[in-house]
Amino acid sequence: MKGIMRTMALSAALIGMGSGVVTQAEAADHKTKVIDVAHRGGSGYAPEHTITSYSMGEKLHGDYIEIDLQMTKDGKLIAMHDETVDRTTDGTGRVKDFTLEQIKQLDAGSWFNEKYPQYANVDFAGLKVPTLEEIFKRFGKGRNYYIETKAPDIYPGMEEELLRLVNKYHINKDTLLVQSFSMESLLRVKELDPSIKLVQLLSYKKAAVATDADIAAWKEYAIGIGPNFTYLDQNYVQKVVNSGLQLHPYTVNETADMQRLIDWGVTGMFTNFPDRLHRLLKQLP
Repeated sequence: MKGIMRTMALSAALIGMGSGVVTQAEAADHKTKVIDVAHRGGSGYAPEHTITSYSMGEKLHGDYIEIDLQMTKDGKLIAMHDETVDRTTDGTGRVKDFTLEQIKQLDAGSWFNEKYPQYANVDFAGLKVPTLEEIFKRFGKGRNYYIETKAPDIYPGMEEELLRLVNKYHINKDTLLVQSFSMESLLRVKELDPSIKLVQLLSYKKAAVATDADIAAWKEYAIGIGPNFTYLDQNYVQKVVNSGLQLHPYTVNETADMQRLIDWGVTGMFTNFPDRLHRLLKQLP
């Protein structure tokens, strides 16, 4: 089974490695268990956080659809990375100042054609910003979703609305992952529904260090962490994974980086090019 169950099994297996050294046999087994998270959908090939991008992520064998959430003036959750609409639409301003009706007037695709002409497609022009509800309706309750609460401090009630929609559409909570840079937001989700699996996002500015105290604190509420991959090393990866936590670095787009992280023992990774990771995992012994 793709997704969370296989990585949970991997973590359990890694805990038993008392030496902290991954053997060749264990590494080979591990390579079949790394989850492939389609970052903002197949966003290397299509405008991020659109239905088209999410469909692309599925087509390219992503195990998870990754969704960033913002909230409109009238309390609707939409898929968008930035707090403003400027970068990925033809509009200007903060999401919180737009109603959903106003958001739906924006062109969320043409910018991609201009920025990435090698992947341009006339069908991208005029794509719309989807709501979380529309995404759930389109892809269904059985899909694997990896959802981030963005800037929850400026969107009161974001966590409640997220869980309302999860319950309304009977989203599979066995595979659902909710992530955030905000520990407070994750704790709020845990308070509202202790069954939801949580991942703490991290952003390192220098060589990554995970102390025993850090790991113990994360394990109080999260099943894993999601750091930027740039400053990781093998010792960090193995210490975290051997503790039983899952480790899903972001955003890994080059095959050489994917290979290195797999060799170190990560349990998954975010990529704009899920097909690249899929091909790599299939080719590895």
